[in-house]
Amino acid sequence: MRYPEDHKAETHKRIVAEASRRFRADGIDATGLQPLMKALGLTHGGFYAHFKSKDALVEEALQAAANDTSAQWDKAFSKEHALKTFFERYLSPQHRAHPEQGCPLPTMSAELGQRGNASPITDAVLVGLLERLEKATGNTEQSVAMLATLVGALTLSRSVASEELSDRILDNARQSLIAQVEALEAAKA
Repeated sequence: MRYPEDHKAETHKRIVAEASRRFRADGIDATGLQPLMKALGLTHGGFYAHFKSKDALVEEALQAAANDTSAQWDKAFSKEHALKTFFERYLSPQHRAHPEQGCPLPTMSAELGQRGNASPITDAVLVGLLERLEKATGNTEQSVAMLATLVGALTLSRSVASEELSDRILDNARQSLIAQVEALEAAKA
C-alpha cells in the first residue's frame, strides 16, 4: 500500500501533538514510547523513523506546548482587564484538571530541572510569559514573583488529594495576584 506524500510529516505531527499532551499531563519520564505510539496506532519501532531519541521528541513536544500556550496567552492578554482574565484562567479548576491542554511549566520544568536537562524552550516560555506580565504591570520584579506564584500554585493545587485544599490554593493565589495588580494600578493613578 502506498502512502500519500505527506504521510510521514502528518504522522510526525501526530506523534508530537500526542507527546505534548502526555508530557504535560503525566510528565516526561512517566510517558513511555511504546504506549505513546500504541495510542496513535503505530509501532514502537516506527518511532525511530521520526526521532533520534526521546530527548529529541521532548524538545519538539515542548515547543508544540509552548506554541499552544502562547496562542492561549495572546488571547487572554488581548482582553480588557487582561491580567485578571489571565489569572482567572491560569489558576482555574479547568486548567488544574486538564494539564494536557495547558501551560507546560508546572509539569515539565520541574522534571527537566531534576533530570539536569534544562531546555532553552523552557527559557523561551518563561521569558514570553514574563514579557507579557511585565508589559501589563510595568514592573519587572513583581512580574517574576507573579510567575512564580502562578506556576507554584498550579503545581501545588495538582499535587494534593483534597479538592477543597486544591481550590483554596488556587483561590488564594488568584486573589493575591489580583490584589497586587489593583495596588499597582492604584499607585499609577
